[in-house]
Amino acid sequence: MSYAADQAYNANTTLIVSGWGTTYNPGDIAWTLTSTALVWIMIPGVAFFYSGLLRRKNALSQLWLGMIGIGVVSFQWFLCGYSLAFSSTANYNAFIGDFHHFAMQNTLDSSFGRVPLIVHSVYQLMFAIITVVLAAGAIAERGKLGPMMVFMFIWETIVYDPIACWTWNPKGWSNLMGGLDFAGGTPVHISSGTAALAISIYLGKRRGYGTERLAYKPHNTSYVVIGTVFLWFGWFGFNGGSTLAANLRAANACIITNLSASVGGLTWMLWDYRLERKWSVVGFCSGAIVGLVAITPASGFVGAPASVAFGVVAGTICNFATKLKFTFGYDDCLDIFASHAIGGVVGNILTGFFAQAEVALLDGQIILGGWINQNWKQVGFQLADSCTCLGYSFVVTTIILWVMHFIPGLRLRASEEAEIVGIDDAEMGEFAYDYVGIDADIGPKEQETRAESPPPGSNHKEATHYA
Repeated sequence: MSYAADQAYNANTTLIVSGWGTTYNPGDIAWTLTSTALVWIMIPGVAFFYSGLLRRKNALSQLWLGMIGIGVVSFQWFLCGYSLAFSSTANYNAFIGDFHHFAMQNTLDSSFGRVPLIVHSVYQLMFAIITVVLAAGAIAERGKLGPMMVFMFIWETIVYDPIACWTWNPKGWSNLMGGLDFAGGTPVHISSGTAALAISIYLGKRRGYGTERLAYKPHNTSYVVIGTVFLWFGWFGFNGGSTLAANLRAANACIITNLSASVGGLTWMLWDYRLERKWSVVGFCSGAIVGLVAITPASGFVGAPASVAFGVVAGTICNFATKLKFTFGYDDCLDIFASHAIGGVVGNILTGFFAQAEVALLDGQIILGGWINQNWKQVGFQLADSCTCLGYSFVVTTIILWVMHFIPGLRLRASEEAEIVGIDDAEMGEFAYDYVGIDADIGPKEQETRAESPPPGSNHKEATHYA
């Protein structure tokens, strides 16, 4: 049986759609669904960005992780993820929701903000997917792919969903405390960046860590640029769509998103220029990403002048934070912790300083603002939320990894041989390119042996200069 909603126009000639006893503006629904598609584009954007930064023999596995993340998390979100994060019947001061919306039940006759619950669900699904894909990059060049699918499902359920609940659910404890996170500084960036740190520590260092063998440049800078383009393009839906409405606040979010990314890119590139006197496109792209990360929690709360500060501060702090892996001796080859966890914390703290009640009021939300509105305790709220996420994500991710470690078939660490031939060959039997080099990773005797006895069924060529 088909269902037709009633349509009418209000006094401002805005089309109104009524259904199931609730009135919606179709413009808000259309903008949220468009933003859903924009955020989806960010997922392959992450995959291309990561893939381009690695050696070519591991390029395809990162693209695979992006696509598999969509499949695994879409099923998890349908089954229980959305309910655990956004259940309308969650307890007051909730840490996690319940199963009121299990298997997408009770989503057609309810609303979230200005849109139907089913629209909000598919929009938030994109955030859930990209978060675990960001964290999954930490297995680059040394992690098994099969166990990663299991990890994704478990991590979404007991790490991401609770953090999303306490941040965005109207009954979540951080939300009720007064924490401000418009589009995901805590649930998306701090949680994924900290999980990546836990994964990097668990997996240990790659073969040849600390030697010239791993002092390689990104194998495909074009992939890095393409990934950045997808991410930057999609971030307009990531931040602007979080209004769940087509209004002035969404327009402001888009403006400051672009500005913070631009300033962040310039800042990072200039810091890199001081070292090599080269204008690095990878440096600009890295800075643009951290500018986008930092402005995310503030995108519905600050104006354009403040977004310049977000770009400068994030571009500077995250650039120097990439040196932490050398100081503390962990192998985060894609700098996920420095870019996303540190960038998310920077964004959260700056939100406490620069949040403006006037900006939030653009679509009717009433907040006390940050230091700029003499609300001095807001920085404390932001710090509490950030530190809780850092601790929770790191500890629970570590527990998941070690529990899987002792379950047959679920250990995440790949073998040394898999590292040598590349994860693409060892785990997939497929390649991103015709030429995949491994000679730089093996000794002369091993090279001789491989030359005399090529692996059965091998259909790729080896070239020293393409590793």
